[in-house]
Amino acid sequence: MKALLIGGTNSGSGKTTMTLGILRALSRRGLTVQPFKVGPDYIDTSWHTHVCGTKSRNLDAFMVPEKQLFDSFYYHSSKVYISVIEGVMGLYDGYGTDPYYCSSAGMAKSLGCPVILTLDGKAVSTSAAATVLGFQKMDPQLNIAGVLLNNVSTATHFELIKTAIEKYCHIPVLGRLPKLPDIELPSRHLGLVTVSEQAEFSDKWDQLADAMEAHVDLDKLIDIASLNRPETYRHPIPEVLIDKGKGLTLALAHDDAFNFYYEDNLEFLTATGVEIIPFSPLKDPSLPDADLIYLGGGYPEVYAEELARNSGLFSALRKAHDDGKAILAECGGLMYLGESIEDLQGKVHRMSGIFPGHSYMTSSLKRFGYCSARAESDTLLAARGESIRGHEFHYSDFKTTLDPVLTLTKERDGKELSRWQGGYQQKNTFGSYLHIHFAQNPQLILNWLNVARQVDS
Repeated sequence: MKALLIGGTNSGSGKTTMTLGILRALSRRGLTVQPFKVGPDYIDTSWHTHVCGTKSRNLDAFMVPEKQLFDSFYYHSSKVYISVIEGVMGLYDGYGTDPYYCSSAGMAKSLGCPVILTLDGKAVSTSAAATVLGFQKMDPQLNIAGVLLNNVSTATHFELIKTAIEKYCHIPVLGRLPKLPDIELPSRHLGLVTVSEQAEFSDKWDQLADAMEAHVDLDKLIDIASLNRPETYRHPIPEVLIDKGKGLTLALAHDDAFNFYYEDNLEFLTATGVEIIPFSPLKDPSLPDADLIYLGGGYPEVYAEELARNSGLFSALRKAHDDGKAILAECGGLMYLGESIEDLQGKVHRMSGIFPGHSYMTSSLKRFGYCSARAESDTLLAARGESIRGHEFHYSDFKTTLDPVLTLTKERDGKELSRWQGGYQQKNTFGSYLHIHFAQNPQLILNWLNVARQVDS
């Protein structure tokens, strides 16, 4: 097995662009590539999948138990020539001050794969060596095996930085990526704009791959890639899920407004035997005939006007709710369940009205980061007293008269930083701002299926 992790000195150092360029260039050479992303990000993984054609997966050490996470990694890596992992934030940035918990460095050490450190070379020369040396000194046991430079447009500037890093840090500088204004990834308040909204961007990827071939030693990058292969690993789909959903149908909201789903979650659901039928809240006037409905996260606030026009689907969704269908809504899905959304311009748009309440956009992040949620009453996914780990990342808030069913806490370095209430359940409809990875506990899916079967029987 071969693998490498693209780490960065900080967020904004160019990890995503470098990763996408490498994925495209290696795929174009005819090599099979498996992309991964450290952490909970949905959007980066969708871009990975888009540029290389292989479904990218999250390596999330907070939500997924270590054994399950590693089984998934090694299983999917065994199917390809090389795995490319995009890191998260700066190399040692994780959850709290522990440089290895939920960090890129921790993931690279656990997997035994080399790190390629990405550094923004704009307006710096020999000082770049001091930066790299600091990352090396932080943990001499971490295999930082090479450096890639971003925003370095001239050969003279590149040679200056390269000579300094190789002289003082004794690791190779594998190349540079010049500033490419035509390939700057579009972004908005939750990060990058989604792939589904940027179909016209597809032609740019070969330009990026051309730049990688011209300015990066990809052969040496491939030679550096390595991985400590474990003696054993299992198939990542838990046996307990196999065929447990046979005979059931799940309607999956999937379009430009709703597309934040973990690939593993969809595969787990597929493994149960449940039939998944995608539908578009933006375009479809009715729901598929389904026992379960999954409304994932996304950008409903951006498409609120279009969503509001599709009143036929609102009616179909309210009927499904009234009939007791097992409905799960995450983040953007929760906003869709309310009576209205107030967008960034202050305009109010009607939504489905299943939950009494209104969403409104805020000027800054309302919630951000990992948290644990304890169920205060029985819910669609967890019984009273049980806990779920998840991730919140939203610029909106939801005002409602409903009693919340979750107590959420955010802890860091052993200290509780905040506690709040959230999550709502009416009949068999559960909505919250929490993004959940089902690999943490297969029982979450089984609970959902059991509710659907009780209604169906």
